[in-house]
Amino acid sequence: MSELETKLSLLRAHLGDLGAIRLRGADWFSWATCGGSNVVLLAEETGVAEVLVTREGAWALTDRIEAERLEKEELPPGLPIQVSPWEAPDQREAWVAARVRGTVASDRPARGEAPLPEALVRARSSLLPQELERYRALGKDTAEAMTEVLLAATPEWTGFELAGAGAEALWARGIQPALTLVGDERRLPLYRHATATRERLGARAMIVVCGRRHGLFANLTRFVYFRAPSAEERRLAADVLRVEAAAFEASRPGNTLGQIYSAIARAYADAGHPGAETLHHQGGPCGYLSRDALARPGMTMTLAPHGAVAWNPSLPGAKSEDTCVVSPGRLEVLTVDPRWPSVEVAGRLRPDLLVR
Repeated sequence: MSELETKLSLLRAHLGDLGAIRLRGADWFSWATCGGSNVVLLAEETGVAEVLVTREGAWALTDRIEAERLEKEELPPGLPIQVSPWEAPDQREAWVAARVRGTVASDRPARGEAPLPEALVRARSSLLPQELERYRALGKDTAEAMTEVLLAATPEWTGFELAGAGAEALWARGIQPALTLVGDERRLPLYRHATATRERLGARAMIVVCGRRHGLFANLTRFVYFRAPSAEERRLAADVLRVEAAAFEASRPGNTLGQIYSAIARAYADAGHPGAETLHHQGGPCGYLSRDALARPGMTMTLAPHGAVAWNPSLPGAKSEDTCVVSPGRLEVLTVDPRWPSVEVAGRLRPDLLVR
């Protein structure tokens, strides 16, 4: 069975008493079309096309502006396209109404539609082999792009220049830069979410990226130093990696986000930073969003087998973040470039500070 057939079968298995499922968001569209994209304006949650699934059929719905491009470049074989005039959106709605009897569920409900069944939302978290293959390639390319950029960076660059170079390196690999944060030497200890500014990097810098390709998100953080790190900076970096190791150890299919949050909180306390988990979110499951949810105290949501996670423990001026897949008995880090310096923590190689 092809990836498209598998996903259409899954959607129909969750129809229940519903008449149809309608997928509008960029995340769900990419999932349903096996890595296609309905995005034109990167900042929008919904795009220029959607997917409609009933018991009798499945279609990509779009307008005349987009139809030919989507059919040739974004849609998988076997998913027909239904075209309506851009200037007459009511014609699409009439076409849908003629084919659907009963309630419609949607990821972005409108006009009396119901939300997607929770079981379907959870099922998306377990990545298929084809999705994992795309994700591994994305992780590798994203990590290599950041290595390339930070090997080229200089203390004289501004935060804007580093963010721009990061975005350029991602675009060169067909990756959309959904987020590029830059912390410079002065602002690193002050802000967990250091957005880029025109301030010069100075003696050290952090770049954080969320890169999207085929609908999947690769999230990572890297640090470059243009001088020797101080003993305190090394200590904080090591403490963050100890907290991350606790998150990795707790990241097993079936464990709840509340359990993992508690493990992270204990690790901060053990490292001498009690309460640090409250000063910035610690990450959570990801995949077709940069985060599907953020781990919080008491959350009962569980990690799915073959699901992606990105934890991001942090302390002032220190942070660690990579995108991983959690499988039974194994945690696989996807955002890896062997050229980047590494340090062993709890039996796993983790990114070290890049000292230039």
